[in-house]
Amino acid sequence: MIGIDLIKTSRMRDLMERFDKKALKRFLSEEEIGLVKNYKTASGFWAAKEACSKALGVGIGSECGFHDIFIYKTKSGAPNLKLSEKLLNKFNIKDVSLSITHDGEYAIAVVAIESASADKIKQL
Repeated sequence: MIGIDLIKTSRMRDLMERFDKKALKRFLSEEEIGLVKNYKTASGFWAAKEACSKALGVGIGSECGFHDIFIYKTKSGAPNLKLSEKLLNKFNIKDVSLSITHDGEYAIAVVAIESASADKIKQL
């Protein structure tokens, strides 16, 4: 399953200027906020969580909330995802991959999810 999201970074800049850290708390944990360098980083994190929810096929809502998706950095500094037990179990997730990129005033994220359910589909 694949999900993608695009955000104009000025939207995040405006949100952060207006609401400061409160804006980030809406979709990030304290640990994730610690990784945010600027509004462009925050935009990438927003796109990553939206892309993940789209890969699951549900979007952000009752089945998958922003705080069910956790972004962290690997030792080499690459972003990666951890998912809540709720999501792992509900969607039979085996693996997840994330890529975030920035170009000009846009941040784009792509998430690929491998699930046990997907294996069944391939066998049909």
